Amino acid sequence: MVINRDEFFREVTLRICSSLHLETALRNAFVYLQTYFPLDDIYLDILDQNLGAIRRIAHIATHEEMAQEEIVPLPEGLWEWMHKKRAPFLVLHTDPKNYIRSIAPLIKLKGNSDLVLPLWIEEEMIGFLVMRAKGENRYSSEHVDLLATVSEPFAIALANALAHQSLVKYRDTLIDDNRYLKKELLAQAGDEIVGGNSGLRNVMEMVRQVAPLNNTVLLMGETGTGKELVANAIHFASPRKDGPFIKVNCGAIPIELIDSELFGHERGAFTGAIAEKRGRFERANGGTIFLDEIGELPPQAQVRLLRVLQNRELERVGGNKPISVDIRVIAATHRNLEGMVSENRFREDLWFRLNVFPIILPPLRQRKEDIPPLMRYFIAHKSREMGIAVPPGIAPGALDRLMNYGWPGNVREMENLVEREIIRNRGGQLRFDTLHAEGADKAGPGRDSGGLELAVSLDEAMASHIRRVLKIADGRINGPGGAADLLKINANTLRGRMKKLGISYGRDKR
Repeated sequence: MVINRDEFFREVTLRICSSLHLETALRNAFVYLQTYFPLDDIYLDILDQNLGAIRRIAHIATHEEMAQEEIVPLPEGLWEWMHKKRAPFLVLHTDPKNYIRSIAPLIKLKGNSDLVLPLWIEEEMIGFLVMRAKGENRYSSEHVDLLATVSEPFAIALANALAHQSLVKYRDTLIDDNRYLKKELLAQAGDEIVGGNSGLRNVMEMVRQVAPLNNTVLLMGETGTGKELVANAIHFASPRKDGPFIKVNCGAIPIELIDSELFGHERGAFTGAIAEKRGRFERANGGTIFLDEIGELPPQAQVRLLRVLQNRELERVGGNKPISVDIRVIAATHRNLEGMVSENRFREDLWFRLNVFPIILPPLRQRKEDIPPLMRYFIAHKSREMGIAVPPGIAPGALDRLMNYGWPGNVREMENLVEREIIRNRGGQLRFDTLHAEGADKAGPGRDSGGLELAVSLDEAMASHIRRVLKIADGRINGPGGAADLLKINANTLRGRMKKLGISYGRDKR
């Protein structure tokens, strides 16, 4: 067959550049190429440096079968060998000098003939075109020469399609981030720190000191004391306020997923990883990440977090390329991290990195002056949520019960209690009479039956509290549910305090 090479070049170029969608463009070229080549399948592959593999991104077959995207790992030496190829070449699985012989079983080369066209843009190899015909020795040197004439349009088409995919992916990333951040901002709408000028004034002064800076902050306090609200205040008072604010509850993520969720993963890193994924740290780039319940992080995630804090870079799961991140880390915990360090449950070097600027949030029982304004705030807030036009009032005597209560669940418990009371007393005043039975036990040491404060020493208050916790723990000090665990302190530290306070235990008690 006499071939007009100018016409061949023009027709192939028109077809392969007809669409930015690779499958469509390749199908258009496939039909025309069958006129001049024995051709049953045609592939467009790229060399994926992150995976160290050949990755198929488009495949057209004679019978329109839908080929699965394939990833073929590259043996040692094949990467360099491929980068030396500029002209089309025949692939022979019987050739002992051919590096592709090592992956012939993976690409099902036996019984087929492959003609490969390396695709270069300037001095960069971006991928290659593979033409396959069933049967052996189906391609000749004339086929090789003819395919060489269209290397440039195929390379340009592949480069344009990859650039388009990259732009689409970047657009989707921005849309995804925008959607995610809108949810975060909606969740924060209406949040305010009640008590910032009273019981939490020292905390808010520390917030004002640290917010303009970029250092790591550790928030410590019991569950429900408002650590997330303080993290919000730090971020939105910082120069990063216009950047993302990503919140992570480290205790709510399954241990087998936490590395992927926090640090992301590469495509093919594990079963089910069909696409690369950015982790929460990458999402927070340019802003702040809030790691709540930091004490729940498993050991391997602690190591990765330490690297982020030290070098401001991370590696995705399954990747080996460092990714730089510009983030501020705010961590929070209700646990005694120092005690966990002594028990080898938390890394000491990570503890030192986190404990640069600790802020301790006092429990509600230590800032009683905040109870009335908090009550007013939650009653108004919950009334709006429930569609009640006029917020209910507080019955006479109820405020005394609230002030005398110990609030073991702190502000979060108060919020839930207000919602329950509004439902129970619909249309009437809020009595909070369910606190009658609870208040006597939870009011804390140093309070008589009339609700008046008695002057007791700190040692007496501590001894009373330890005895009450020992009773809850059935006298046990060690282990889960033991007194040391409930008090969030090291068991040896607790024994030392008990000895000092004259509280018998173990053999002394017997």
